[in-house]
Parts: sequence; C-alpha cells; structure tokens
Amino acid sequence: MENRIQGFSDKCQRIISEIQKDLVGQDEVVRDTVIAMIAGGNVLLEGVPGVGKTRLVRSLGQAFNLPFSRIQFTPDLMPADVTGTNVLETYPDGRSAIVFKKGPVFSSIVLADEINRATPKTQAALLEAMQEHKVTVSGESYTLSEPFFVLATQNPVEQDGTYPLPEAQTDRFMFKLNVEFPTADQLYDIVSMTQKTMEETASAVVTAEELLDMRACAKDIPIMEQVMRYTMRLVCATHPELSASPDFSKKYLRFGASPRAAQALITAGKVRALMNGRYNVAYEDIEALAFPVLRHRVKPSYAAIADKLTADDCIRELIKTVLRK
Repeated sequence: MENRIQGFSDKCQRIISEIQKDLVGQDEVVRDTVIAMIAGGNVLLEGVPGVGKTRLVRSLGQAFNLPFSRIQFTPDLMPADVTGTNVLETYPDGRSAIVFKKGPVFSSIVLADEINRATPKTQAALLEAMQEHKVTVSGESYTLSEPFFVLATQNPVEQDGTYPLPEAQTDRFMFKLNVEFPTADQLYDIVSMTQKTMEETASAVVTAEELLDMRACAKDIPIMEQVMRYTMRLVCATHPELSASPDFSKKYLRFGASPRAAQALITAGKVRALMNGRYNVAYEDIEALAFPVLRHRVKPSYAAIADKLTADDCIRELIKTVLRK
C-alpha cells in the first residue's frame, strides 16, 4: 500500500511539474485542476483575458495524453454544434443513409471557452454530457468515452452580450477556480517564455488507463467519521434557512450549497490526501478544498455585498465557525 501511495503522489507531482513548464505563477490553480480531473469532476475557470486559462487546459491534455477539443462559445452557437447532428450521407454506390456526425463534445477533455457568451439553450447542451457522460440526439443516446472532463472558462470583466450561468448549471462543476493576474516578476517570466515559443511543451505523464486506475485508487481511501461529519456540518452551515446554521450565514448568505458540494469535498479530499502522501482524509484537506468547491455554490446576501464580503470571505468565516469534533 505504501508503494501505491508513493506512486500516486509521484505521478501527481510529475503531472504538475509538466504543466508548470507552460504556466507561470498559477500553482494553486494547476494543483486543484489536477485534483478535479483525477476525481472525475468538471472545472470552471474564471479570469480576465490572457492569464493562461486556455493554455492550462491544452497543457493538461498533453500531460494526461488525452484527446482534446475546443469549443469557442458565441451567441450564434447552436446545441448541434456542441453535441453533433444527424446528416444524410450518400455513398459511392448511390445508397443514402442518415448517420450521426459526432460533435466536439466527443473528446476526453473539452474546453468550453467563454461559456457565458453562448445562449442558455446551447449552455444546456453541455448539462447532460457533464453529469451523465452521454448526449441524446433525436431521441437516441450516445455514451461518451471515459475519462471525460469539461473545463469551461469565463471572463468576469465583460458582461455585455453574455449569459450568466444559472446556479443549476454551475453546480455541475466540481470546482470553480479563480485565475489571478500575475505579478510583475511572473509577467516577466511569461513574456520571456512566450518569446521562445507559443506552443505547449508539457510531456505525457500518464495514460487514460492509468488515470482511471488513480481514480479507483482514490475511492478506496478511508475517511474517519469525525471528518465526514465535519464536512456535512460545514455544508449545512452554508444554508441560512436551517435553524442550526450560524448567525453569520443567516446574515450574509442568501442560499447554500447542494448535496453535490458534500460529495465533491469527500471525493476531492481523498485525491488530495493521496497527492500529499497520506492514506486518510484530514480536516486540512476539507478546509483547503472548501474554497473551490463552495465559492460558486453559495450566494452572498445584499448585506455581504454592502460589507464588501466575497464568497471566499464567507467560506473563510464559516471554517472558523464550524468546530471540529
């Protein structure tokens, strides 16, 4: 078992090292994205243009050695442009038949670039694929090959001509990661690196089969009942309507996280534990992952906005309030 844990941790570090060849100054984003992919979750990347969101996803495809496709979401994009459609095909012998032409969603890693620029109808085309790992066209279902991930990007600055994702759709993302603007030193390194080449240089570290084996390994990690119950209390504390919720939630939160948040915390916590060379989920794993798991699932109230509290500020206060037992 020690060899298995060490092998898991070593592979994770090699994956992260390869991605960091192409991305400067986003260590936390890289690590959390790797955790989500091994855990089998989808990721929503938010940041201003040019901070490396698309480059991160392309580098991930190379490090995991998985097929990659990119969908540029625009207001005129149709659902069939995402999932595929039935077409009439004529063969050389004169025969004709209706065949299904697969869309770009039929890939292992799908980059949904600027997802908030597409209409809700097109955004909804990703819902079944993200949750069920299949698509339905003309009443017939097609299963997507495993592993399958959706990594979506959105720009928080421009709001004109955008369609904000509804809460029901953002809840299908395991993590929401904020890609921050680099520091002056990091910007210097980025410009220096891209002067040499704009191509990603990450090398393949694991295969699809190895990735699925790592996911299965993480599911076997035990978790103490105390840590499990602490996680459930933390998620319940985000709900201001519950009588047991702290006063902070009742004042500063409008609504809380869904049961998917609790599932994501436990699943991702097991991966993080193995990544750090531990065979058990610790409180620190849950608290570290609370930010990417909860920041898009809790809604600050008008009082929080008036007091200039962000979702991360609210999560940080809840971690202080909910006691470990």
